Amino acid sequence: MLDPIAPSPPGRWHGDHVEVVRLGGVRSRTITATRGRRRLTVRHALRPGDLSDGLAIRVADELALEQRSDFEAVMVGLIRSTVDDPVCAWAEFYRNSLQDLLSGAAAFSPVHERAEQLVAGASVVDLGSCFGFFAIRLARTGLTVTATDICASTMRLLARVAPELDCSLDTLACDAASVPLPDNHADTVTAIHLLEHVDTATGALILAEAVRVARRRVVVAVPFETTPTACHGHVRTFDVEALRAMGDTVGCRFAVTEYHGGWLVLDL
Repeated sequence: MLDPIAPSPPGRWHGDHVEVVRLGGVRSRTITATRGRRRLTVRHALRPGDLSDGLAIRVADELALEQRSDFEAVMVGLIRSTVDDPVCAWAEFYRNSLQDLLSGAAAFSPVHERAEQLVAGASVVDLGSCFGFFAIRLARTGLTVTATDICASTMRLLARVAPELDCSLDTLACDAASVPLPDNHADTVTAIHLLEHVDTATGALILAEAVRVARRRVVVAVPFETTPTACHGHVRTFDVEALRAMGDTVGCRFAVTEYHGGWLVLDL
């Protein structure tokens, strides 16, 4: 498991099978990759302002990485090698990403905006938070927020960076299919672009946990894809009928809509 704030030499980052190097004195912001027998070497001349979640789209498009482990390692390496201090590097990444999301410049902006509008009540548990951009967005509005993710190092990173962003929230490393929180813990439970990362059986367990933990509402968002995007760790696809079938299993009022993907909203 990658440690996103582990020490590394200035301008260089090493993972188990990935090396990322920042090139000095280069104006071009092109990212190049060379794959050897045992190591993928990435070279770049990115600047701090280039660090945002939108960089993931460039990495996916320009480097054509098929393995999720390669994709994640390259992203960590680009961020860490661009700014020498690890906390400063991640704070820059978070600030730029949040600015893009809130301004509407990010491709994911409409999803976060819609999800925020669907939250009911004053407390939220966000399942599969990843970096926690959505959790931070909600916490900044004054909601009581718990961000959760199966990746403990990502939750440690979020807990470390959140104070740098003047944000207060709780973090919890856990499997979304087995959440160590009591019944009816939060007004709303969200699962924003999570279920495409797990198989059907695991997805059903996650939905059941979301319903158990929520007092009022569960909000699920998924992308509508023709084929799963492997480099992002997607393993299945959804359509409107698949979301309706999921809603039918719960036994409460629900609505399925389409807006930059699919939405399943359960009212308990």
